[in-house]
Amino acid sequence: MAMSTSSGGGVKAEPNVTPMIDVMLVLLIIFMVVTPALLAGFNAVPPQGQNLKDHPEDAENDQVLGIDRDGNYYLNKKPISKDAIAAEIKRIYDTRETDKVMYLKADKSLQYSKVVDATDLAAKNGVRVLGLIGEQKAGTVSTVAGDSKASPAKGP
Repeated sequence: MAMSTSSGGGVKAEPNVTPMIDVMLVLLIIFMVVTPALLAGFNAVPPQGQNLKDHPEDAENDQVLGIDRDGNYYLNKKPISKDAIAAEIKRIYDTRETDKVMYLKADKSLQYSKVVDATDLAAKNGVRVLGLIGEQKAGTVSTVAGDSKASPAKGP
């Protein structure tokens, strides 16, 4: 048998771009679906502090972590050092079975990173629900029926 040595039907040196095009189309579709969700990530307007219910800060089971404008911590209105706060929160919430709620009251001029640090500290030491305490916006009254800050009901 004779072997043909013609150069007409040999191996081509062209790259096969079909798999690359398939991958690029899949990525394009993924980005087309994900991008609108990323842009709409957080379009909420923060609360303005109206219609706030009173918080009973002196209740027995409620734990209130306070932070003043200098970044000092207070647990139930008592000063506590930054080093001791984690152990104290852990001690309080390790004994609880169900009620693992803590309230956070921070000064309005405090840096946001300090509030985030406090929420992380609470979450790492047994707190499951963290509620933020705010003040009623000056010059407004609550429209919630039965609220102590509500405007008085107008009678006939």
